[in-house]
Amino acid sequence: MAPPNQRKGDRRNDRNRDSNEPKSDLTEKVVFINRCAKVVKGGRRFSFSALIVTGNKAGKVGYGFGKANEVSEAIRKASDAAKKDLGTVAVFNNTIPHEVIGEFGGGRVLLRPASPGTGVIAGGGVRAVIEAAGIKDVLAKSLGSSNHANVVKATIDALKSLRLREEIYKIRGIAFKKPAAIEA
Repeated sequence: MAPPNQRKGDRRNDRNRDSNEPKSDLTEKVVFINRCAKVVKGGRRFSFSALIVTGNKAGKVGYGFGKANEVSEAIRKASDAAKKDLGTVAVFNNTIPHEVIGEFGGGRVLLRPASPGTGVIAGGGVRAVIEAAGIKDVLAKSLGSSNHANVVKATIDALKSLRLREEIYKIRGIAFKKPAAIEA
């Protein structure tokens, strides 16, 4: 039954109340919002672009880029794009399995595994990507361009090129036997 102050047939409020969408476990982080000005006859016309990183903090991460005339619309578009772009990352004991360098355009990012308790030693877009992927201990350094989009893409490139020891042994056709220290 509709509330007394709601007209019959007005279901706008019911849509928000009866949302059947499952709650996603994805976290979103806005990395950068850019304002662009176009000079027209009456003055300046502003548009916005948003760069967002999305991840489930359990080995899946992606990024999205959206442009619109309003900030909220740009963020929504970027968020939708990031959800479509999710990729899997190899995580080993809350860190990465080996050192890696990722490149995209002028952006270069160095990632190194770190001992437990170190935390995420990274800045800006690199930190956003690593935290969204669920990596707890890592050392990172941005070596090339400081362009936010290229740094994020280079970080994701580095994470996607990671391989676990089991995967490498399987590719080489070697039987993998876990060392006694790791089994515990």
